[in-house]
Amino acid sequence: MTTLQSPARPIPGPRRSAILGNLKEFSRDQLGAMERWASEYGDCVSARFGPREIVFLNHPDLIEQVLVELNRKFIKHYRLRRTRRTLGQGLLTSEGSFWRDQRKLAQPAFHRERIRTYGQCMVDYSERMTAVWRDGDTRDIHDDMMRLTLQIVAKTLFDAELDGQTAAASAAMETLMHCFVARTGSLITPPDWLPTPVNLRVLFAIRRLERILFGIIKARRDSDGDRGDLLSMLLRAQDEESGRSMTDQQLRDEVMTLFMAGHETTANTLAWAWVLLSRNPEAERMLHAELDAVLPDRPPTVDDLPRLKYTNNVISETLRVYPTVWMVGREAIEPVEVGGWSIAKGATVFMPQWVVHRDPRWYDDPQVFRPHRWGDGSLDRIPRYAYFPFGGGPRICIGNNFALMEAVLILAAIGRRYRVRLAPGAVVTPLATMTLRPARGVPVVIEARNP
Repeated sequence: MTTLQSPARPIPGPRRSAILGNLKEFSRDQLGAMERWASEYGDCVSARFGPREIVFLNHPDLIEQVLVELNRKFIKHYRLRRTRRTLGQGLLTSEGSFWRDQRKLAQPAFHRERIRTYGQCMVDYSERMTAVWRDGDTRDIHDDMMRLTLQIVAKTLFDAELDGQTAAASAAMETLMHCFVARTGSLITPPDWLPTPVNLRVLFAIRRLERILFGIIKARRDSDGDRGDLLSMLLRAQDEESGRSMTDQQLRDEVMTLFMAGHETTANTLAWAWVLLSRNPEAERMLHAELDAVLPDRPPTVDDLPRLKYTNNVISETLRVYPTVWMVGREAIEPVEVGGWSIAKGATVFMPQWVVHRDPRWYDDPQVFRPHRWGDGSLDRIPRYAYFPFGGGPRICIGNNFALMEAVLILAAIGRRYRVRLAPGAVVTPLATMTLRPARGVPVVIEARNP
């Protein structure tokens, strides 16, 4: 890595082919390509994906400029806009005044005190899942975490028990994730209306999810009343000035966004946490020591969170090593200067957590899983955007506190009773889709603990 370069120099970058630019190399190994380019070309790297001009920013100060200081000069990038068929005009994809109005309507549903009430649900579902586990069981812990967080988001978002619909919803979301990967490496993306095999798979998956979601929304409108879930808050939310509330379509878009993002990201984080703990016995020992001290004979509660310091550090370090949001992107809507570099109108700016979180300028032994670094003061002076697992600026993830609380409580609820060991011969590698997930699941052996 180099330090910030002279603004007089053009943005450096890898050689490009005439038609694909750097798309082939990037699509073949997205994480590796970003690491190589950052190592060779520094903090600001120029690339091209087909006709699209791409700039990678690998320094926290440059990232802060884009996400905070100059945020109104950028919109969400083209890869995210491709998800609008699925997510609609939800908080993740909408722009401008519409996004600001929606954010204001949704914000009360994510107030810290409001989401604290969901803690018991998170623990109860964890206990219910592990009640059927037996010492020596071999399981796919990623699949377990996906099903668990899906059930939790359904209960906290809708006050709904999916039960028989869980498998259908999971299958539909898996289809959408894999189709996103298929489209990412394509030079030309067919329009949504063209009945290609990928488009048809996306359409059927969306329709399957919408049948579930619209059914829940209709039933709730018919029943009225506040059930204490997020959907109740969204249904009752009104703009203070206009008195406007959300239409069914707006509710659909927000609920679809929360439904997909609200379980996928936390499930991936937990799956990676189990992988890292299994590979690092000392960190696992320290986690279990804390859980035995704080929770000697009972499940965790929200009130335990302040005392589960090391458990929280495990989640923070997991999000550093394997950030489930592995790259944030924006598109310049006008020519703009970032750190002295000129970025053209229409250029896409990518800011990869995968690279920045592993930069030795900010982290000692960045490849090493070391949860205690979050409590020993060594990170007190790192730049603010050397760690940004939930993005940043005005568009920081609205559900970040929900996700962190859920991850810590689930890790504590399971970890106090079980060790989760990678199965012999298991090879777990990251796959960069919309999120960073294990490529082929995480086979593990469950070991009952007897503290």
